[in-house]
Amino acid sequence: MADYKIPFNRSAVLGKELEYVKKAVEENKCISGDGLFTKKCQSLLENSLEVSKALLTTSCTHALEMSAILLNIKEGDEFILPSFTFVSTANAFILRGAKPVFIDIRDDTLNLDESKLEALITKKTKAIVPVHYGGIGCEMEDICDIADKRNIPVVEDNAHGFFGKYKGKYLGSFGSLSALSFHETKNFSCGEGGALIINDKELIQRAEIIREKGTNRARFFRREVDKYTWRDIGSSYLPSDILAAFLLGQLERRDFIQNRRKQIWNFYKANLSDWADDNKVKIPFVPFYCEQSYHLFYLLLPSIEIRTKLISHLKSKSILSVFHYLPLHLSPMGEKFGYKKGDFPVTKNISNRLLRLPFYNTLRMEELDEVCKTIREFKIK
Repeated sequence: MADYKIPFNRSAVLGKELEYVKKAVEENKCISGDGLFTKKCQSLLENSLEVSKALLTTSCTHALEMSAILLNIKEGDEFILPSFTFVSTANAFILRGAKPVFIDIRDDTLNLDESKLEALITKKTKAIVPVHYGGIGCEMEDICDIADKRNIPVVEDNAHGFFGKYKGKYLGSFGSLSALSFHETKNFSCGEGGALIINDKELIQRAEIIREKGTNRARFFRREVDKYTWRDIGSSYLPSDILAAFLLGQLERRDFIQNRRKQIWNFYKANLSDWADDNKVKIPFVPFYCEQSYHLFYLLLPSIEIRTKLISHLKSKSILSVFHYLPLHLSPMGEKFGYKKGDFPVTKNISNRLLRLPFYNTLRMEELDEVCKTIREFKIK
């Protein structure tokens, strides 16, 4: 990728990340999974989010895969998810043989449209997977009410919503399970990484087994058993303690990071709202009862053609902006499951018009000002 004066994303060391990595290598007896720094990260997540259990994983994708295994998803089952999401949300359950049942999104928060949810539920529905787009909470009260009536587990894809809240409660704490991402584009990063949040305590012990290649190795290290054996299906979902060391350095700076991202988001809103109104462009909508995670800032342009022109205009000033998800139902895989171009019109419309602006923890005010100035120079006829 070409170098840009203002890239879309940029990683940075913000605390003791490198000090902890050095310590992990030099002082710890083990740098593989579940070392000292892994345990510290997990404890921090549990205490901060007020959840029963957090298990670090190698990615959010793997946390979702573990969720599908824990829920015993099998051939012939169905799961409901928005088409407007990353492929991992679907793949995790498809790998177990389930069929994705896509649902359209709302045109305000870009989250799944809960008013369409109940009509999609069948006897085959084994999971509902809401995605908190941009770190703005889905309508979890309605979603959980519907799921509880049918005894269907909810798995929150919370890749965007770490530290976001819905009606005063942390995102990721509503469903039986939820998945976090620590990918390089997220608020907190260790390059590649994730976490499985377990709110249903009955799933904790099996989750530990699945995460440890199907063995009860975790119990062995806690001296709860005198040897560990193969107990269940599973895989190697543990990240290296080196990654956990880097992540801990980021998590310890959570107040600084979240405040900084809030400043960036508010700067965009303050400096682009008038331009957006004048040009019939929408900016993110945050319901008053949601506390967002400040994960991203987007513009919804009037058309795909105008979006393409604005991307080019920003690129001419060495500023990288990007579009986001291509609807899963319009992909070759989506077609294999029988979906058609006319399905989910809101999803298709939003996907064609959405443009994400540069957003990272070290984005300086003068750079923000340049991005906004360049956008305001762009006139939509």
